[in-house]
Amino acid sequence: MPSATRQPQRDLPLDESRAVMRGNFGGKSGKEYHDGWEAMWQAGNFLPWDRMVPSPALADTLNNHSQVIGTSKLVLPDGTTRRKRALVPGCGRGVDVMLLQAYGYDVVGLEYSGTAVEACKTYARETENEELYKARDEKVGKGSKIYVQGDFYANDWLERAGLGEYGKEGVFELIYDYTFFCAMHPSMRPAWAKRMPTLLASDPQANLICLEFPTNKPAESGGPPFSSPPKAYMEHLSHPGENVPYNDKGEVRVQPLAESGPGALERVGHWQPANTHQIGKDAEGKVNDNISVWRHR
Repeated sequence: MPSATRQPQRDLPLDESRAVMRGNFGGKSGKEYHDGWEAMWQAGNFLPWDRMVPSPALADTLNNHSQVIGTSKLVLPDGTTRRKRALVPGCGRGVDVMLLQAYGYDVVGLEYSGTAVEACKTYARETENEELYKARDEKVGKGSKIYVQGDFYANDWLERAGLGEYGKEGVFELIYDYTFFCAMHPSMRPAWAKRMPTLLASDPQANLICLEFPTNKPAESGGPPFSSPPKAYMEHLSHPGENVPYNDKGEVRVQPLAESGPGALERVGHWQPANTHQIGKDAEGKVNDNISVWRHR
């Protein structure tokens, strides 16, 4: 029998779920906003993002789109190779960290919530020998993983993760963002877009992979999760740190004639995954989520 930590999270009716999230985060910002996530993890009775299994969209990307993202092997200028370093910010229970590890990446799972980090460690102890997390290629083997508590926008967690001197930039050859961009109030998105290019290696083998979700949620319904259509990622990652305009409904306004800003990332792939979590599908089971892949220009 699975332990209590392995039980899938309950889903509340949509209106009730939105009310709970607004109650936790409405009107909050800064540290108070971040602390709302810790409070939810401590309560443990409503974690709607916690599916207990890795993202099917990430698995599809790793399995079927290597022509875009490559593999876990990084080829260095001298011809030698090493494992790519991967980051999953807002990693939750660490399920996607463990999937990337199974594909051969050396992975850092980052969480603001210390309670979530402990949940990651518990889940890993219970599941790391299960078939789901075995090495996908015996010749490649499994990579490493480490879970760290920290603020995505600070640098101290890089040191705790053992990734060189404090403040080192361009550390990761793969970053996977799922329920991270959508968890932040749109006013926080410029900082997210400015931070991502500093963490992503400039190597052409390095990719930021975003699972765009929710793509069809009305922006005026608020969040988290906040409406995150493809144009929101495009506008922010094309103009890192800039105050991208939104209309009075909370929808991002496209600026087709605006030049890309300094540090902008380029979208090199965009598709609907073959599968995704049920919450990313419509009533008929059609996938609404998208995968976008970004690199330094």
